[in-house]
Formats: sequence, structure tokens, C-alpha cells
Amino acid sequence: MYRWCTDEVEPNDRFDYWREVRSKGLFGVTAELARERRAGFFGEFSLRQLGGAGLVELKASAYTVERSSSDIASAPGDAICVYQQLGSGGWFGGLRGSDFAIGNGSFATSHTDLPYRTAPLGAGGFHLRILKIPVGSIPTQDRRMRELSPRTFGDPTLTPLLAACFADLNAATDDAALDATSLVQALAQLALIERGIVRPGSRRGQAALRTARLSQARHLIERHLQNPDLAPTMVADELGVSVRHLHMLFETAAKSFSQTVTDERLKRSRRLMREAPERLIADIAASCGFESLATYYRVFNAAYGMAPGDFRVDCRAQGTEQR
Repeated sequence: MYRWCTDEVEPNDRFDYWREVRSKGLFGVTAELARERRAGFFGEFSLRQLGGAGLVELKASAYTVERSSSDIASAPGDAICVYQQLGSGGWFGGLRGSDFAIGNGSFATSHTDLPYRTAPLGAGGFHLRILKIPVGSIPTQDRRMRELSPRTFGDPTLTPLLAACFADLNAATDDAALDATSLVQALAQLALIERGIVRPGSRRGQAALRTARLSQARHLIERHLQNPDLAPTMVADELGVSVRHLHMLFETAAKSFSQTVTDERLKRSRRLMREAPERLIADIAASCGFESLATYYRVFNAAYGMAPGDFRVDCRAQGTEQR
């Protein structure tokens, strides 16, 4: 991962450096800000290569961004961008489409080589993720992909699927390249489904929906982990699929639904024992959804070959050594 922040530059030079080196040189856009407001400018971003795509998370003070025809000629991208708005909101305008606002938690798509203008709404500045997927890496090849002017997702049923995939991709590492590739391709196909280029019932459309629903199912499991009555019917109902379909989603994963639930409960309990060394083990087991302390001890020992109390002792010993 590559990270950069304006704190690395002298205050009077921060916006100029951001505009000429980062915005123009790295992202191929033109940044503008009134001179009297530049002294207080702040910006930071991270850039990761995952699954054949580039994932950027950007936070910055308010300024305006334009990708003009000359910017495109100087730095062509030929990629589809999927944007996730994380801040207070933003405005987009393109020469080939209507202006629109994008709110917190919303998504938008565009092709990199079409002109646009954008600015944050309000004084909060920018906070968004941008996934740039090279067109050449997308199995679906259609000339309409290069005609995607900036537009928000209009299908509300896709929003939770996009959010789940983005969350998993953001948590992915370079070591999980295969998972990242699946997530990137799912996001690309979901964008093309929303734009009418890929049919949801097509082979690629169905594969993307399966990947996204599996991500969403895992997030629903995490949300309800404390509930000892967590069952496939609960997750299937929230996901809007049958229990049979839910189990079919997990057939493509490394672990079944029940194995995933147990694994997530154990991982959460281990984290809580590290973070709260004085908390009662019985309380931790209950907060992770285990129906009884005896069940927790049995499952923990089967998974790790030791009792929870021994794990806690090891954690304390490691903490003492680090100090």
C-alpha cells in the first residue's frame, strides 16, 4: 500500500504540490482552489493494487476537480471507476450527462476517459473510495463501457451488495489475491448490470451476484453474531433469498454457513480476550453468541488445542514481554 499526506510538505506548498504532483501526475486531473484558502489545505490518500485494479481512498479539504479533454489526452486511463461516497456528499457534472449529487454511502460509476467536474457538498471536503478497473481486465467486452458518463447507481437493491464487496475488498490484503480478484470482477459486473450492459441472469451476472451476496451474508453474520439463535433462516430472510440458496452460496466458499458462524465467534472472542484482559471469559463467550460456557470451551479447544484461559495467559505473557 502507498500512503501520502500533505503533512509531508511545508504548509505554503501543500496545495500546489497536491495539484501538480498528486492530482495531475498521479490521478490525471486538474485541481483548483482559491489562493486565499490554500494555506489551510489538507489532503491524504492511500493507493493499493488489488485483484488487477487500483483502490484509492481519499480525504481532503474542499476544492474542485476537473478531468478535462486535455487531461484525458495527457493521461488516458481506459478503466471503469466505481466510486463509494463516504463523506458528507459530493457533486458531479459531466459534459455528456446531467449534474447530480451523491450522498454518503452511495455509489457512482464512470469511464475514466470522459470529461467531468466534481466538488464536495458543504465544508466537509472529500472522503471517498475509488476503484479503478482496467477495461481490458473485464471479461465482458462491450463498446458501451467506454461511454459510461458519471452517474449514480439507480437500483437500490444493488447498494448493499456493492457496500459488502467494497468492505471486503478494503479489508483484503495482497496475500488474498484470488479473493480480491473475485471482488473486483463482481464490482465491475454489478456496475455493468446497473448500466444495462450485462444482464443479471447471464452467466457473468449471476456469478457477480453470487459473490456479492456471499459477502453480504458474511456481514449479516457478523452483525448478528451475539445472538445465540443466529440461524440460516435469519440471514436468508435479510438477504432476500431462500435458505437453500444461502447454503448454495457457501458451497463455493472455504467454509459452510455454520462453520463460518463458529469461526467468526471464535475470532471475536480471541480479540476480546486480548483487548479486555480482565473481562470474565463467561461474559466474552455470551457476548459472542455461544449458548453456554461449556460449548465455548469445547469449540475453542477443538479449534486451537488449548483452553480459553490458557490463551489469555499467553496473551498476557506476550504483552509483558513486549513491554
